[in-house]
Amino acid sequence: MGHFDMADYLMHETFFRPDEAHAYEQTRIPAALYNGMQLLLRRSAGKAVFIPIRSMQYQAVVDREEVVFVDSHGGYAYQDGEGGRLIRIAWRPAVGRESISDPVDCEVVYYYKDLKETQTRLLGEIHMAIKQMLERQRTTGEPTQTPRVLAFRRPA
Repeated sequence: MGHFDMADYLMHETFFRPDEAHAYEQTRIPAALYNGMQLLLRRSAGKAVFIPIRSMQYQAVVDREEVVFVDSHGGYAYQDGEGGRLIRIAWRPAVGRESISDPVDCEVVYYYKDLKETQTRLLGEIHMAIKQMLERQRTTGEPTQTPRVLAFRRPA
């Protein structure tokens, strides 16, 4: 759902979070990656930023508390008459660090099995996507989009 306006572009997206996580992992996000996400958020008109990771056909949604990743080619669900993509992986960065150049501790939540390789690849690919978005914002001033994440209840 969405509409075009001469001044901006709006798009409605819904994401469902599976009830249970498959696995958890502690890692660190490189400082440059975390700083880039925070810069995109500060420049955002909404509370979150969409980051397309075209090389993997994934989409990241960054908000103040976490980053969620959805597979653009799979994991679509319907609930209460609304459809949306299922979250595959979530990053939950720790709050606070001593220096802007320090990496950030992060909990990775895997909602499905066999996503470790995907997680490793996402770390590299999202960094390039963020650099491209920051450059595009510098040259065009384009707005960002605001997502909505809902809890997904599995049918009884």
